[in-house]
Amino acid sequence: MLNERPHGIINIADATNIERNLYLTMQLMELDTPMVLALNMMDEVRENGGSIRINEMEEMLGIPVVPISAAKNEGIDELVSHLLHVAKYQERPRRYDFCDKNDHGGAVHRALHGIMHLIEDHAQKAGIPVRFAATKVAEGDPLILDQLKLDENEKEMVEHILVQMEQERGLDRTAAIADMRFSFIQKLCAQTVQKPKESKERKRSERIDRILTGKYTAIPCFVGIMFLVFYLTFNVIGSFLQGILETGIDALAGLIDNALVAAGVHPVLRALISDGIIAGVGSVLSFLPIIVCLFFFLSLLEDSGYIARVAFFMDSLLRKIGLSGRSIVPMLIGFGCTVPAVMATRTLPSERDRRMTVLLTPFMSCTAKLPIYMFFVNIFFPQYSGLIVTGLYFLGIVVGILVAFLYKKTIFRGEAVPFVLELPNYRLPSAKNVLQLLWEKAKDFLYRAFTIILLATIAIWFLQTFDPRLNVVTDSQDSILAAAAGLLTPLFAPLGLGDWRICTSLISGFMAKESVVSTMEILFAGEVTSLLTPLTAATMLVFSLLYTPCVAAIASIRRELGSLWAVYVVLGQCVIAWVAAWVVRMIGLILF
Repeated sequence: MLNERPHGIINIADATNIERNLYLTMQLMELDTPMVLALNMMDEVRENGGSIRINEMEEMLGIPVVPISAAKNEGIDELVSHLLHVAKYQERPRRYDFCDKNDHGGAVHRALHGIMHLIEDHAQKAGIPVRFAATKVAEGDPLILDQLKLDENEKEMVEHILVQMEQERGLDRTAAIADMRFSFIQKLCAQTVQKPKESKERKRSERIDRILTGKYTAIPCFVGIMFLVFYLTFNVIGSFLQGILETGIDALAGLIDNALVAAGVHPVLRALISDGIIAGVGSVLSFLPIIVCLFFFLSLLEDSGYIARVAFFMDSLLRKIGLSGRSIVPMLIGFGCTVPAVMATRTLPSERDRRMTVLLTPFMSCTAKLPIYMFFVNIFFPQYSGLIVTGLYFLGIVVGILVAFLYKKTIFRGEAVPFVLELPNYRLPSAKNVLQLLWEKAKDFLYRAFTIILLATIAIWFLQTFDPRLNVVTDSQDSILAAAAGLLTPLFAPLGLGDWRICTSLISGFMAKESVVSTMEILFAGEVTSLLTPLTAATMLVFSLLYTPCVAAIASIRRELGSLWAVYVVLGQCVIAWVAAWVVRMIGLILF
């Protein structure tokens, strides 16, 4: 917010837990930016016998306060109206100093004002609000201290002021600042808030949590819930809807092909449309019901409040591999897409934790890999589809854990930062939220299908149809694509994947993982079962699970960590994938 300089801020606070939420409000007000405080979930406060005197709170805080219920769309128009007003007229908070000079905060008040006078010129030059800068200097914030560029004499004077404050307060400097804020919050709530009694939702949530977050029941419940989600997605609902869509796509492909023949379209152009675009893009589109179905169940879990519990009980396990429970959130997002998962690591307070989480997130199997799994599973292991796909997801997690142990002992030594999480009450999922998430996922999938995958499909068809002299080939072995991909076949031969068509498919997966399926449909022309074995399919599944993420994910890793780490992810995951696939092949050869 210091860099972006917004015209206004909406600070949304949980009215059912207002004391903790107001701490951020105190910090935001020091930024001297127009701001509106939105007290959310006021419907629950009222239903449980609580109330908040809004006008008195506004007077004490010096900013507009608006009661809302986001779930019921109550108070939203008023909130937007207030924000537009304060942003237009740049009405800044009327109060920044939360110290009470007559009580314990007097020492903090004097220290902060002493620091403000000392650093005022530096803060103005750096473009940082002086009150905010003084508080951050007292807390020892390295980013703000670097921007202020204080000389040694000024640093010594600041240190002298803070040592004197600590002696007077009997607390260290960070605790003294926190105590100042919480003292004001307690005073504010005592005068303006009538706390609600414990809600029936809270009591119900505590009863459910005895099982879902219990010491011995949390992990089994989580595994059971995820297995049920995968079973319903891949064996029941999703597979049923996929069958219907495949029938429709096949019928449409037949109609288009007949129309092209009747119109006398040139055979090469007809092959591009039928064998290239329709076969390639259509094979990917058929997996849309699987993806939508999976995200339907995951959005139910998220909106109900269960995903927060997963972060809570996974904390103790993640600490064993050097991470805190906070890292589970980006990793769970990684099951949807690696790009937002990598961006979500920005919320982690520790640079060590952030880097380590970014490097581990690609091991979480994103939805773009689902078409690859279902393509091979439906052909070679139809009776075990749900079990195998679930196993692939857990295999990615296990490999990530093993790599995390390696990181903890080598490049990321040290302990994870403490993790504090507020568990929301269990709630019935909002139909609006669920439908919005499904639409966003479906829209993103369709966009990729008709842009990246379509272009990749056309390129693959062209390269496998023509030779280097641009003559139409009778055998794709003589094509441009076969010549180029043949350079990689010796590398994949020990895995049983030394076919130029498989190598080409994996390369296309670097652009978009779904392209692996569309490329194989074009190159194998429906003869996958006669050319590949179940063991080859298993090896291909493991390699596809673990090898480099798509180019968009690599770009996001480069933005967050730099080019060197991005190259490391590409090469490192390819090596890990090769080794894991080789192990699977060796086990398969021994057993079968």
